[in-house]
Amino acid sequence: MEVSKQDWKLFCEKIANWQESYMEKLNNEYIELLEGNGTPSEKFWALEKRIKNDKRNKGVLIRMNKQDMPFDLVCLIRDGAIDFKDIEDFSSDLQEAVRFLMGRSC
Repeated sequence: MEVSKQDWKLFCEKIANWQESYMEKLNNEYIELLEGNGTPSEKFWALEKRIKNDKRNKGVLIRMNKQDMPFDLVCLIRDGAIDFKDIEDFSSDLQEAVRFLMGRSC
């Protein structure tokens, strides 16, 4: 799928806010983990493992590439960084492509 200039521009405008919101969600989950049950060392290592995995998510770190944008949107949705209502401002072609790609892995 060829991504339109308008969709690309909109994606570039939205991604930073999406990432900030997602990282805020992750921070709150980390706080819950640290306040939960277990020894300090268990919590530390659980947090370290969690951060190591989370930093690979598109909601934390993304390589901006116009051709990968539909796949990136799928990953953002799957990671819980955004949902379908967040892509309502994009073209219907892009929205359809994202829905189609949801059957594939990131």
